[in-house]
Amino acid sequence: MIHTETSKSGPPTFEEYAGGAWPALYRSAYLLTGNHADAEDVAQQTLEKACRYWSRIVAAPVPEAYLRRMLTNTFLSGRRPKRHRLELLTDSWSAHEQPHAQPGPEDQLMLWPHLKSLPPRQRAVIVLRYYEDLSEEQIADTLGCSRGNVKSTAHRALKALRAALGSAGTGQRGEN
Repeated sequence: MIHTETSKSGPPTFEEYAGGAWPALYRSAYLLTGNHADAEDVAQQTLEKACRYWSRIVAAPVPEAYLRRMLTNTFLSGRRPKRHRLELLTDSWSAHEQPHAQPGPEDQLMLWPHLKSLPPRQRAVIVLRYYEDLSEEQIADTLGCSRGNVKSTAHRALKALRAALGSAGTGQRGEN
């Protein structure tokens, strides 16, 4: 996920690590959230937590795994219902944005809208497995659950994606 070099005086400082970690952290956050603004928020919240616990992270055998778990937990925690929210993020365009913005790669992927519609935990398993290429055991460690839970969650997520793609395909055939 993150490749940083250790400084000559030992492990990297938080600033060195954060600078090198940001692109991969943001990419993973975007894959989890499906929204650029939310991805920045989740990645920044993760780095904020990482700064507070830097001594633990740098002492971990695999700091990248520690940070990935923090990112995933931050994403999942943000999806839990809360009584009060300070802001409301929507997918709709606001008046000041350009109505004809250039589509990004995410708009060209047929699977993307269906992946975004999955529940957060199912989306996390799919992103960690197929986008981050983690093993079931690594995903279980990241999410703090058993391998069996990862397998069943992935099964349900893939079943939902197949069903969504099947219904999308039949809907398109019926219109043509």
